[in-house]
Amino acid sequence: MEQKSTATLSHVALWTNDIERLKQFYIYYFGGTSNAKYVNSSKGFCSYFLRFEGGAALEIMQHKDITEIIGNTHLGFAHIAFSLGSKERVNALTEQFRSDGYTVKGEPRTTGDGYYEAVILDPDGNIVELVG
Repeated sequence: MEQKSTATLSHVALWTNDIERLKQFYIYYFGGTSNAKYVNSSKGFCSYFLRFEGGAALEIMQHKDITEIIGNTHLGFAHIAFSLGSKERVNALTEQFRSDGYTVKGEPRTTGDGYYEAVILDPDGNIVELVG
């Protein structure tokens, strides 16, 4: 297949049933900065855009009719990853997540494709990789 154009990924979005909790999680642990909350009362929708160092963004969205968490693996996006810059930072943040009561799904290790990573679950159970 011939490449038609180049593009820059703008953002990835997550649904949540507790927008303030998830916003605070990504700001506290990953240094995101948030815009003002967007609210569309007639549609029962609200969202925040969180921006991270390097320009990546995460949109956190809540809708009155989307309330259940999908608990099983399914086709589509599998995880998000945050680059922490070193093995030491991966190890330290993994331990902070553990001591703060979050699930560490994968202990720090070097993967077959050469990444040093750990895997945690955010408050909604989304998979987050911590990459060194």
